[in-house]
Amino acid sequence: QVQLVESGGGLVQAGGSLRLSCTASRRTIGSYAMGWFRQAPGKERELVAAISWSGGSTYYLISVKGRFTISRDNALNTVYLQMNSLKPEDTAVYYCAADPLGLIRDSSPRSYAYWGQGTQVTVSS
Repeated sequence: QVQLVESGGGLVQAGGSLRLSCTASRRTIGSYAMGWFRQAPGKERELVAAISWSGGSTYYLISVKGRFTISRDNALNTVYLQMNSLKPEDTAVYYCAADPLGLIRDSSPRSYAYWGQGTQVTVSS
């Protein structure tokens, strides 16, 4: 069983930056694909970014492409989401998730077996 813990959320003004971290424990995530999802009030959970086990493949939601960067450090068992040029519409709870199959399959939350508790990101205008 993988335990994921997110950190780095907070309140930031529009145009600002935040870096989210997701650290795994109990098991190494070096062979897992990792994703960052977000969920705003009244909306469905959506995949913001994903990275394959090797880091060789990435996926970005079109609305964050060019502003967000996903990366991983398998030695530290940690995945990051660097968020720049933040907009009020980026406000949501951000979740880290792990897919044991290792490759980016699709954007469905059902593809991910393990989840963190989430961290709130609030962007003020």
